[in-house]
Amino acid sequence: MEPNYRVFRRKIYDEMLEWKRSRDGATALLIKGARRVGKSTIVEEFARNEYESYIVVDFADAPQAVWKAVDNISDRNNFFMQLQFIYGVTLRERHSVIIFDEIQKCPALRQAIKYLVKDHRYDFIETGSLLSIKKNTKDIVIPSEETRLTMYPMDYEEFRWALGDSATLPLLQTTFDDKRSLGDALNRKLMRDLRLYMLVGGMPQSVDTYLGTTNLAEVDAKKREIIELYNDDFQKIDPTGKVARLFSAIPSQLLKNASRFQVTSVLGRSEDKDTMDELLKDLEDSLTVNFSHHADDPNVGMPMHTNYDQYKLFVGDTGLFITLAFWDKSVTENVIYQKLLTDKLSADLGYVYENLVAQMLTAAGNRLFYHTWPTESGKHNYEIDFILSRGNKICPIEVKSSGYKTHASLDAFKAKFSSRIGQNYLVYTKDLRKDADILLVPAYMTMFL
Repeated sequence: MEPNYRVFRRKIYDEMLEWKRSRDGATALLIKGARRVGKSTIVEEFARNEYESYIVVDFADAPQAVWKAVDNISDRNNFFMQLQFIYGVTLRERHSVIIFDEIQKCPALRQAIKYLVKDHRYDFIETGSLLSIKKNTKDIVIPSEETRLTMYPMDYEEFRWALGDSATLPLLQTTFDDKRSLGDALNRKLMRDLRLYMLVGGMPQSVDTYLGTTNLAEVDAKKREIIELYNDDFQKIDPTGKVARLFSAIPSQLLKNASRFQVTSVLGRSEDKDTMDELLKDLEDSLTVNFSHHADDPNVGMPMHTNYDQYKLFVGDTGLFITLAFWDKSVTENVIYQKLLTDKLSADLGYVYENLVAQMLTAAGNRLFYHTWPTESGKHNYEIDFILSRGNKICPIEVKSSGYKTHASLDAFKAKFSSRIGQNYLVYTKDLRKDADILLVPAYMTMFL
């Protein structure tokens, strides 16, 4: 189980309620997500509120008696009785839930979910990370009787809820829908609020630390603990250390502003493609990163035109990204906290905003795609940072870390693909406004795109 921190309001709770209502035990609920993203906490809160009784089986720290019970799981009467004795909880038919936490550590139990669901006495919720790693699926049949949800770090609205603010985001949604400007003074305040989210991040432990201390040095220390935990996980799935190196290199790769993540500059000589694909699959399965793939022919149905060998990597949580970017400096030396809060971030750190936009788009349910192509001179590339598919049109997004003077890539993209484009967006740090057919959107409205 994840450490016991305060329970935050999370949007996934409503999706869990819908599963309970609509499936009525016909499937198990599987919640996957990165370590420390809050899976165990929200699942136990759900069980406490929505059932008469529940049992949490934590396979990261399960007593030996649980493993023996799993060995004889074909006798379901005995299995359920054993769990009730072990945990001292009475289960009530169709009114209790059994939670299997860190399910990836017990592949045999995950395979048996099919039969537990068919038994239909109780509901079942699984949580896990690294669910597709070979050793966690070896020799088992993945059950089809699972309703799967992905849990991400707290999005910006959930972060505002944690701070006691439930008004701002609905008001911003209305403002965005009406395309109304807010004024420079209010925009500065809203951007400062957003920059606090960028610094703290959306990992519940980081948010809890901030609320308890309002000390960003303490928050940074907590984020370093989480990154160390990730590195330990990477070392377990890849003892060569290559996955950990790929993860650690994300900030420096984005700083280079290259058109793709350059594996050879991180790992030295190129790996063979099969090995590289396996490493990347393991990194993706950790859910600690967001992949953005190159759309070779940007159009509706972009997955059909995706180049999976050309991609960018973003850290799944921007708070962790900032700590990772300055890993070699202690927080007292790390002036990015002060610079970000006071809007004095230098231009070469604009990639922080790109990572933020990637996180916000992912949390809103979007897959990430981008597009590059040579300029007329051939010496440089145009680049559209993100492309969304909306109806039968696409919407290009260019990200700026401050204001803007030009938007050459957007202009060139419009000229090249005009018939395909719905709305052009430039995400930046100033107030909402229009510039001809481009909508200039403050970064805190990214989730509405």
